[in-house]
Amino acid sequence: MKSKQPGLFTGGMIGNGVIGDPPVDTRSSPKTKSFGYQVLGFGAGGGSSAYNIRYLVIAGGAAGYNYYSGGGGGGGGYRTVACKSLEVEKCITYPVTVGGAGPNSPPCGSPIPGNQDARSGGSSVFNTITSAGGGTGGRYDGGRGKPGGSGGGGGGGNAVCGCPAKDNAGGIGNTPPVSPSQGNNGGNGGYSVSVNKGGGGGGAGAVGANSGTTGGAGGNGSPSDISGTATMRGAGGGGGMYGPCAVAPGGCGGGGGAGSVNGGANTGGGGGGAPGVAAGGFPTGAGGSGVVIIRRETGASCSTSGTVTTSGTDTIHTFTGDGTYVG
Repeated sequence: MKSKQPGLFTGGMIGNGVIGDPPVDTRSSPKTKSFGYQVLGFGAGGGSSAYNIRYLVIAGGAAGYNYYSGGGGGGGGYRTVACKSLEVEKCITYPVTVGGAGPNSPPCGSPIPGNQDARSGGSSVFNTITSAGGGTGGRYDGGRGKPGGSGGGGGGGNAVCGCPAKDNAGGIGNTPPVSPSQGNNGGNGGYSVSVNKGGGGGGAGAVGANSGTTGGAGGNGSPSDISGTATMRGAGGGGGMYGPCAVAPGGCGGGGGAGSVNGGANTGGGGGGAPGVAAGGFPTGAGGSGVVIIRRETGASCSTSGTVTTSGTDTIHTFTGDGTYVG
């Protein structure tokens, strides 16, 4: 019987060509050594670690403005895709920021000075996607709504002093600009003899209404079925009207009606603008907090981030507060 030459492959054992050196068993080790080089093994199939997701990123809605005829708060910026098109990497951690609600302001005998920006909603962020917070409704006397994901409604004039608003235009939506648009403009406020009326806050699906015989209605939100059922979110708040009656509705999708009605939680809805009487104002409605929702194929990842649900063959991760998504 012929002896086998050392160093030759003999069915699963590799020598290094030098007599006396021990062979290395390649059948169980993911790494093999041969002639001084290290060869790294790969996972089964050597497949890609990336997969695509669908997302809905909604920022916080803004508060309406207090004191007499405050404009309605704008809905939070609304960004989404209808199919799984955003690529993420397995095992990579992605921070998630959920925008907070624009806080309401209490009733008072005079407008709160210098804090209109502080009533805007907070931005929501996931991966490369940022949605801007909604813009606050305009003051009763200075008027213009603040820009944001959706703009705040313009304020009315001051019926007590008989002076019209200085600038009652609604705030500009889709600020900063992105494509597709993340929101719409707020409606204009208005003034007539002894009656002043705020404009409605803009929503994700429609502009806020201009004031008419009453304050303007908030703009409607936009529907998404990312969670398995079509749901409206991101509406604007209704504009306030001078007097005891608050009749302007918030938009469909979480918008607060005029007269201290808050935007819906985790909808990004804008708060209602305050009405008012000569003795003082009513509190304004606060905005609604934002939300971030991620949808993927169930087999694409083992992630358990956020609140996890399923719909069909997909897994859904919902964030109602800050967190991380691990791909």
